[in-house]
Amino acid sequence: MSYENIKPLLYKLDPETAHGVVEFSMRGIDCIFPGAMSFFAKDCIYNNEILHQKIFNLNFYNPVGLAGGFDKNATMIRPLSALGFGFLEYGTFTPKAQKGNEKPRLFRLIEQESIQNAMGFNNKGKDYIAQKVKKVYPFNIPLIANIGKNKHTSNDDAINDYLILIKDFKDLCDMFVINISSPNTKNLRDLQSENFINTLFTQAKELTAKPIILKIAPDMDMDSAISLCKSAIAAKADAIIMANTSIDYSLIDNMRNFGGISGKLITQKSATFFKEVAKEIYKDTILIACGGIDSAELAYERIKNGASLVQIYTALIFKGPMIVKEINKNLAELLKQDGFHHISQAIGVNFK
Repeated sequence: MSYENIKPLLYKLDPETAHGVVEFSMRGIDCIFPGAMSFFAKDCIYNNEILHQKIFNLNFYNPVGLAGGFDKNATMIRPLSALGFGFLEYGTFTPKAQKGNEKPRLFRLIEQESIQNAMGFNNKGKDYIAQKVKKVYPFNIPLIANIGKNKHTSNDDAINDYLILIKDFKDLCDMFVINISSPNTKNLRDLQSENFINTLFTQAKELTAKPIILKIAPDMDMDSAISLCKSAIAAKADAIIMANTSIDYSLIDNMRNFGGISGKLITQKSATFFKEVAKEIYKDTILIACGGIDSAELAYERIKNGASLVQIYTALIFKGPMIVKEINKNLAELLKQDGFHHISQAIGVNFK
């Protein structure tokens, strides 16, 4: 049965319930019929050396990863890898388990192929997640731990939450993402300051040699975003993800002025934000593009604007599990059409 046949059934469910059904199904198949994952992988994985990269001394067989938020509790790592991703991100998770914000907190914007979410870092906490990751790590593709602070941790004490997670998970991931850009934890975005970034990265680098990545919001003032990224790079941030969900509610016509918007509604906003910031910093760090990417063409444009890797999330919900293979296969064709023999030749070419 194709995803297009299953999708109407899922859409009859509340979005959060539907996500739970998908998680339960993937975990069940992986547990009861582990060989089924190999069957899916044969159909979903696209392998072409033109897309292979070595970044941070890690092998990325393609540049398309899954963004944080889909697998909050690291329960779907094996089945998700069978969909052909080049890397996976688990989390966002926090030191202590927390329920997140009040429901309903997840909304489909079907006509716009977008999502509005106000989840609030709901997760089962570091101890539960560590037990899950220990069962699969080291893994066959790079794994990123996306870490955040607990809701009731004040911003003055926030750095301790991040350092606790880095210390406890430095041997359970290949990279970290510092999430200070979610709009769904009160005052979290206030941590997008040069002082906090400098302090955090200085102390974090004393705890681990694993790459640490900063993820920023697309709603920042452009000059402030560039300044923050440059400050992070100076403080030894290994990469920048641009960008998280948006709180630009002028993009939607409903009355919900809360949560973050992802998907097609923020494609242009995220692309413009990425390009303007990237042209100032792409030579100095690794850039990962995220936000409204659902095709090879959109991924390719971000790559030409300086991205070494890209991430999807909402596209998986609206276009289904074959979207990863589709993007990678078409991306390889686009590279060949432009005379490139390897993806590295296309990175930042629009600025050269």
